[in-house]
Order: sequence, then C-alpha cells, then structure tokens
Amino acid sequence: MIRSVNVLWNKGPAGGHIAVSSGQITRIEPAAGSNRNDSNGVSFTAAEIGEGHDKGYKLYVSFDTIEVTSGAPILVTVDSSVNPFTFRLHDVDARYPIYIREYGVIVTEGDDHRSYNQIEAEIAAKGLFTGLETIESEPEENYESAAAHTKNLACQTWLGLSRDVRMFAVGLRGVGGEDLLWDWIQPRRFAHEQGIPENDDRSVRYRFLLGKGIGCTEPVTRRLEEGVLPILRGRIEEDDVVYDTTSFASYEHSPLNEQTLRGTNYLVADGYGAGHMLTEDQTKRREELLARQAELDKNEETVLYLRAKATNNGQVPRYAWFKNVVPNAFVLNNDQNYKFDGSTGFVNYSENRVCSVTLMNGRALEREETAILLMPGESVEFDIYLPHSPISAERAARLSEQSFDARLEECRQFWREKLSQAAKFRLPERRIEQMIQAGLLHLDVVAFGEEPGGTVLPAIGVYTAIGSESSPIVQFMDSMGWNHLAERSLQFFLDKQHEDGFIQNFGGYMLETGAALWSIGEHYRYTRDEEWVARVKPNLLKARDYIKAWRERNQTEALRGKGYGMLEGKTADPEDPYHSFMLNGYAYIGLARLAELLLATDPETSQAIRMEAEALKADIRDAFDRSVALSPVVPIGNGSWVPTAPPWVEDRGPLSLHTKTGKWLTHGAAVARDSLLGPLYLVLQEVVGADETAASWMLNYHSELMCARNVALSQPYYSIHPYVHLKRGEVKPFLKAYYNGFAGLADRETYTFWEHYWHASPHKTHEEGWFLMQTRWMLYMEEGRTLNLLPGIPREWMKDGSVVEWENARTYFGATSLQVVSNLSEGTIKASFQCETDRKPDSILLRLPHPEGAVPSRVTGGVYVPEKEAVLVEAFEGTIEVTLHY
Repeated sequence: MIRSVNVLWNKGPAGGHIAVSSGQITRIEPAAGSNRNDSNGVSFTAAEIGEGHDKGYKLYVSFDTIEVTSGAPILVTVDSSVNPFTFRLHDVDARYPIYIREYGVIVTEGDDHRSYNQIEAEIAAKGLFTGLETIESEPEENYESAAAHTKNLACQTWLGLSRDVRMFAVGLRGVGGEDLLWDWIQPRRFAHEQGIPENDDRSVRYRFLLGKGIGCTEPVTRRLEEGVLPILRGRIEEDDVVYDTTSFASYEHSPLNEQTLRGTNYLVADGYGAGHMLTEDQTKRREELLARQAELDKNEETVLYLRAKATNNGQVPRYAWFKNVVPNAFVLNNDQNYKFDGSTGFVNYSENRVCSVTLMNGRALEREETAILLMPGESVEFDIYLPHSPISAERAARLSEQSFDARLEECRQFWREKLSQAAKFRLPERRIEQMIQAGLLHLDVVAFGEEPGGTVLPAIGVYTAIGSESSPIVQFMDSMGWNHLAERSLQFFLDKQHEDGFIQNFGGYMLETGAALWSIGEHYRYTRDEEWVARVKPNLLKARDYIKAWRERNQTEALRGKGYGMLEGKTADPEDPYHSFMLNGYAYIGLARLAELLLATDPETSQAIRMEAEALKADIRDAFDRSVALSPVVPIGNGSWVPTAPPWVEDRGPLSLHTKTGKWLTHGAAVARDSLLGPLYLVLQEVVGADETAASWMLNYHSELMCARNVALSQPYYSIHPYVHLKRGEVKPFLKAYYNGFAGLADRETYTFWEHYWHASPHKTHEEGWFLMQTRWMLYMEEGRTLNLLPGIPREWMKDGSVVEWENARTYFGATSLQVVSNLSEGTIKASFQCETDRKPDSILLRLPHPEGAVPSRVTGGVYVPEKEAVLVEAFEGTIEVTLHY
C-alpha cells in the first residue's frame, strides 16, 4: 500500500532524518540527501515554500507499506534537528491533520495542498478546547457535584487499637458489596483473617442480624464517633423501629490507654501482611518472635464491643428482632459447630472456647433468636462482646461484667488523646476537616509495632509496608506533627534492609530503595534531626552503594539510547522488568535527598552523592527526551496533537496505543500502566519541571485518554497529576481531580478508602495517604524558600463568614499556624500567619481567592499578585497580618 504525507513547518530551516518502522520510503521531495533509503531511513532538507506571512517549509514523503503484516501501527519518525517527533502513519488524515502547535509543524495527506497557516487557521476557527481547558471554563468542582457523578463505594470498617495486629472488620447489611445477607464481625490479624481450629484453621466470620431481614430498601446509615474516631455508629431504620449500633475495639480487662498499649512486634506483623517478603534470617527471627508474641497475647485478647439499641418511635407497639452471632453462618442459618448457652449468653465451641458473650438489657441473652415487643418510646439493648480469639468460660464470665459505657468513654479518650498530639485544622468544609482527622487515625490503626518505642510497620491496608506506597503515609504523619511515629515507621525499611543495601518488602517491587530514601529525606526536611541522621547514616550509605552498583551495571555501550545508566526492574504488580521512568525517578530523588541530609555533617560525601544524583538525572532526562521523540503524537480536544512518552525506555509511546503488540490491560483498565506508572512521576521526582512544555503535554493526553472527570482509572491515587496541577497553579483541574477522586473511592459515611473501584482491598491507607497529602498541598506547599499558603483551596471557602484555621501544621520550615476570616459583608478578608522558627521561610505567598473572583481595592501587609489571587510577603520575619479590602 502506498501512503504519502506532507510535513509542513511554519519556520525553519527544517532538516534531519526520516525513518519508518515498517515498509520503506519510496519518494521524498525535495530529493533526499546523501543517506539513501535503507533501514535507517533518509536524510532530508525541507523545501522553502510561500512568501511573506504564508512562508514555511515543506517535505513530501511517500511510503510503501505493502509488506507490513504484524498488525502493529506503522511509526514514522521525523528526526529533525529541532523538535523531533513521531506519528502513526495511518493517523494522518487531511480532515484532522496532525498539528503540533508547540513545534510549529503539521502533517497532512500528500494530496492536501493547503499551507501551514491555512490549516492552522481552520483548526482555530472551530473554537475547540482541550479537556483541561474545558475544566478551566467551568465552575470550580465541589463535593456535591462530584458525588452526583461518581460511584458510591461503601466499605467495611476496621476497628483496632493501633500497633496491635489483632483487629476487627465490621459490616452492616452488605456494606462494601459483600455479605449481603447479614450484619457481621470479622476478627483479623492485619491482612490475615483469623482462623480457628474448629474450622480447620480457616477464617471465621461472626454473623448476626438486627431487624426483620433483607428487603428492597437500603435502611443502613453509618458514621464515625464525633465524625472522626475509630468508633463506628450505625443505624438501621425499619419503619417505626430503629436499631442504633455502636462498635469499637478495646481490651478484655485492662484499661485502654497509652501506658497499657503493648502492640505487636513489627516483624511478626509483617508476616501477616499480604505480599510480604522476608529474607531467610528475617523468617527465622520472626518464628522466634511469634512464640513470644503468642505468649503475651494469650493473657489478654482485644475485644470487639458492639451495642445495638432498638427503639420504637411509633405510636403503637412494635416488635424488634435480634439474631445472635453465629460463626460462619450462611443462608440456612444451620451451622452446628457451636453451642449457645442461654444461661450465660455465651456462644462457645467447647467449655473453654467461648467466642462471644451477648447481653440483653445488661443480663445474659436467653434465646439465640428473639422478638421483643416494644411499647411506643421503649427501647431494648443488645450488647455483644466478641474476643479476637475464643477464651475460657471463666474469662468470658469476667468479660460479661465489663461496662459498655465505661469502655466506650475510655475508647473515646484514647483516640482523642492521639488527635490532641497532632496539628488541628478548622475548615469551611466539615467533611474535609473530618477526613483529615479520621484519615490520620486510619493510618494509625494499621501502624504496627511494639510500644512504647521501637520500629513500626506503616501498613497500607491489607498489604505490608512498601517503600513507594508507604511514602504518603509517613509524610503525612510528619505533616501532622507525629514526627516520632514517622521516624519509627521509616526504621522499618532500615531494619529490613538487605546486607547489600537493597530495600525490598513487597511482591518483588524493585523501586523501594529510592522511594524509602526520598521519605527519609522528607523526614529530615521536617525535623532537621542531625542525631537521627548520624544513627541511620550507615544504612543510608549502603542504600546509596546499592543504587550506584545497580546503575553501573547498566552503563554499557549496548544500552546507549536504550536506558544507559538507568535501573531496571518491576515497579508494581505487573511483571515489567524494564528501565522505567518511575523506578529511576525515585532513585534520583532518593539520592538527591540523601545528599541534602548529609550536607551539614558530611559535606564531602554529600557532594559526591549530589554528583551521582545529577548524573543519573541527566541519563533519565536523555532517555525521556529521546522517548518523546520516538513516541507517536496523539490528538487532544482543541484540534492539536501532542507528543507522548512510554512508562519505560523499551517501548514507544503509551502502551495502551499498542505500538507494539502486547497484553497491557491490567487491574481493570487498558491504560493503567501508562496512567498509574507513567512518566508524569518525573515531575514529582524533580526530573521534569512542572512548568515545562513536556509536563503540559503529559497532563493533556493523560486527562483526555486516561481519566474520567480528571481522575485516573482503576487505582487512581497512583496517578500523580493532581500534584502537578497544584505545582503549576492550575486550581480548577486540581479540584476536579481532588473531589471526584475521594467522592468515588472513599466511603462517604466513614471515610475509609478502597484500593480499586470493584470492592478490592478495604482500608487502603496508600490511597488515603495520597488524599491526605493532596489536602496538605491544597492548604500549604513549599516552593524553595517560599511557603505557599492555600494554593489550591476552593474559592467557595472564602465566602462571607468562612474561617480557615490551623495550629501546629508542620512544614519544611517548622510548625506553623494560620487564621483566615472572611468578613465580606464588611468588605474584608483578614489573615494572620505565624512561623517563628530558626529556619522560617524567606517569603510567604498567601492565596486568598474571592468567591466571585473580585480583585481587592486595597491590600495591607503585603503586595497583591493579581494573577495568583495572592499576597506576597517578602523578607518574612515570623508573623504576618494581611487584610484585603473590597
């Protein structure tokens, strides 16, 4: 098949080399240069055409693709001296020419005689917009709009004590898309669902039922205690009768407080995490620790305390129904592997294997199934005390004497005390304010380790810690002032580091070494703790040596132009052992942060590492720029086309475009590898600048090809584009991604995050961690020696009467406090800010967007920057007072 194209430039001279991936070039005008047509293509110099305003350069090329049988797209690379690019030959269509605006180049069919300026004018006349431009033209996104257009994914709730792997999952009436037949309690050890000998050591789920049963309505609502605490409140409404439930985890007999909290050894906990990886020595050590841990745990169980209070709100007598807990009950409710004792309210497997205690109005439940007639206004209470593992009858009798109310108040105080030690936020949007606090406690519930000190495993839901996925978790702990817990969590990666310096904890992932160094460097930025640096320095230098040797293995001539000097290996679940940009970007930023934290105490080593980091960055950048040149351009919404990039050097363009045949669909999305593991990470990793044209291209094609409502598919919080939007000052696209992201993935009542959209992996704190970091960046973000305040908040937050306030939020510059009060009815927005540390920022940029976009008539306390809707305070001295007058 013969295909011909015209390549038009609006300025020149245009020359270089043109090559086709399949077939051959049969004709080129003007005539080809000295390099004749061969497998390497043809050299060319474009002809100058037109004159005056319509002057440009043109190249006509004809291709013979008759021998192509692979089915893969035919790629044509125009390797010009400036702005090389690639296109898919069969994408060329005179009706929709390939128009790369930033390069000043157009590709159209060979018989299209229009000039560059004519084609450009026709495209502009259509008045088209990119997806991101459309978002910019719309009102700012808010939660209500996002919730109306996204999935409502309810999730089971995890209740625990923090540090201790003995925890419980709780569900009501099929919440979370599972167990649609029952209300239920699931004891678990982290990812491991608790087994019992009576069930051949398989997991056991305790099912019970409140009310008449499953029907055509959705009668369940839930919330967290005080909106934030890991105490679950539920309500089931059945006409006049309402069942209110309260569930929480505590101890069997000891008081619950910081002094009694013992926790679980991090290595023991690690073995319960999905995807964990232990060396032979670590496995042996864990086996020794398991015996000790079991001895400690058997003296006292954690207990799930649940109260269900049924109330008749009607005007006539009504019945309340209750079915007591049954181990592994199913449809017919005929499991016989237990006994119910009506004299004690015990459910047991044997005399000394009691798995639950149930009371009705403070006395032993007499019947396993019951219907209680309630007079109008009357209530009945059912209390279920369910130990994590069965206990003796003697211990069960003592457990039945526990006061539910006292235990509940004790639990409230336990979690309140934790929050009292963290930064405090007051925001106009109550949901976001609560999600910050609830999210911090969600992270804490699955941070496992022995108390009062020592190493902590920063788990990510059912999965063990990963250097990459645990990063936002640890960094948010630092942001909230939990620096000690962050330090203990980082120690996990150092304690489990291999002797050669390699850090790997999960599923064969190869990127953990660099990612862990990055989080360690971020922790140093928060704390400037030189004593800690001295303690961990040997581990950090081993990690540096490992990366250095890894890099040297790839500094071979065979890899010139194919990943020279770059690390290879899988970055996530798919088995993709390539020279990926994400893997190498983490290595670069990890080394860069390492050089930074050693600068004060070991400047010579710091400089050497800095040079190594910059050399790696140069190799990554060379590979990225060449990959962009070799990857096909794609159309975007405004009629132009933009260059693309693959997730790794070995491919050309997004895998989802199938420039090579392969099975790239994974985790329910054709674009997952490109979107979630792709080159946009290089912006976060400080290899590509946020304001570079390349970042604009990636954001545009990512938004249009790989997102819905500017949210990535499948596991959306792996995509880093919301951060990039904020770095570029693109508030509306950020808010579009921000609100639709959590509205569609987090439980709207309890704020628990899923990993995926198909009810996979509950209590996923990696996703929640990135949401929390997005919120942190929305409120404050460092930019060199400048602290940007409120760079991404909705302008709705500045409406009359609104307050934005925080105390002791941690930044690279130390603890900060802010108060903004909108009194637009009186014509002002007033703000005060404090950061009175010995490392305070040089300048403050405080964004205060008027809800209707108005510009202040006068500003006191700083210089107003209209394009940023912000006040700039230079030579910052520790406190500022700013007033905007309207």
